[in-house]
Amino acid sequence: AEMAAARLSGTENRLVSLPLSRIRVIMKSSPEVSSINQDALFLTAKATELFVQYLATYSYKHGRGKEKNALTYTDLSHTAEECETFQFLADILPKKILASKYLKMLEKEKRDGEVREDDDEGEEEQDENEA
Repeated sequence: AEMAAARLSGTENRLVSLPLSRIRVIMKSSPEVSSINQDALFLTAKATELFVQYLATYSYKHGRGKEKNALTYTDLSHTAEECETFQFLADILPKKILASKYLKMLEKEKRDGEVREDDDEGEEEQDENEA
């Protein structure tokens, strides 16, 4: 424990790129967390850093982006959609679509919803007639 404390005080900037103070704030935002051990804070920061590095590397290697020497949002969203390991990020990294296309999708969902409601009413009427 002493070694960990010494390591965190003097050399934390070299061991972790993410700001520990921000990570502490995020961890404390959870109602279940009352206190945060320094080692747990450091390990969470390091694990997060390694995860982001893995996501970026994987997305760059498997990306479909137009830019050859750059990691794009499209690369990240494609990874979230296609790779099972990262599918939990699909809500956070949705595919980009044009606003006009999105509005058409909303309109279609609205129409489909109305059709379904009509179908349900029709089924209820049939049930009543049979009884």
